[in-house]
Amino acid sequence: MKIPEDLKYTKTHEWAKVEGNKARIGITDVAQEQLHDIVYVELPEVGDEFSKEDTIGVIESVKAASDIYAPLSGKVVAVNNAVVDSPELLNQDPYENWLIEIEIKNPDEIKELLSAEEYKKVVEEES
Repeated sequence: MKIPEDLKYTKTHEWAKVEGNKARIGITDVAQEQLHDIVYVELPEVGDEFSKEDTIGVIESVKAASDIYAPLSGKVVAVNNAVVDSPELLNQDPYENWLIEIEIKNPDEIKELLSAEEYKKVVEEES
């Protein structure tokens, strides 16, 4: 189980890499392990806006479908179409293969995200 120290996390297994007023968002290693073979990814469009904890997409595997939740409020400025075209990339490396990039609407929300250490505790409590 990989949990990079330089990212922020949610209890619902999304990560955010914050750089200035933008954040790249993806799913964690734990999420891709729970889903197993990912076969489909649906993501929002560039220009879409959403609030923290809104559903921003869906990931389907041979076992289940799972919603993707926004770790931060913002506006989509980029979508990783490589993941849409080849969903299995998320199983190979969920940190390298981000889902969307947003322009952050409310920087104060960053403080509410979990550190790598806090996220590890969440994962341990679940297992």
